[in-house]
Amino acid sequence: MAVDFEVVTITHAIQQAVAPVFLLAGIGGILNVLTNRLARIIDRSRNLHHRLETVSEERRLVILDELAMLTRRARVVHRAIGFSTASALLVCVVIAMLFLSAVMSWNSSVAVALLFVFAMCFLIVALTGFLREIQLATRIMLNGP
Repeated sequence: MAVDFEVVTITHAIQQAVAPVFLLAGIGGILNVLTNRLARIIDRSRNLHHRLETVSEERRLVILDELAMLTRRARVVHRAIGFSTASALLVCVVIAMLFLSAVMSWNSSVAVALLFVFAMCFLIVALTGFLREIQLATRIMLNGP
């Protein structure tokens, strides 16, 4: 009878931990988008740095302005990646705590709730950074040369 109880307890723990795993998958998708954007920014920056050597002084100033904007965008994306990663790590800790608390019959509800709230706050900051980077990227297109 004790073995059946342990199996039920472990099954329940796994069921509790599955919902945050979907959140983790979503954060992974966001991280993929952010790293792709950062890669594009880096590629464009390298391209402009190579062109700096062969352009006129007037064109050089335009390229330097664009490089400054790319640097700003890269910083915003870098911060968003950091907050997304921190959010994912907190979700992982939540999953581990849910599983351990169910198996060990220990009340971790306050700690799990706090960690989850922090994870969501970090995700909100990351998504705000993502939105800001998109605004910076489209500003050039909307305002024109």
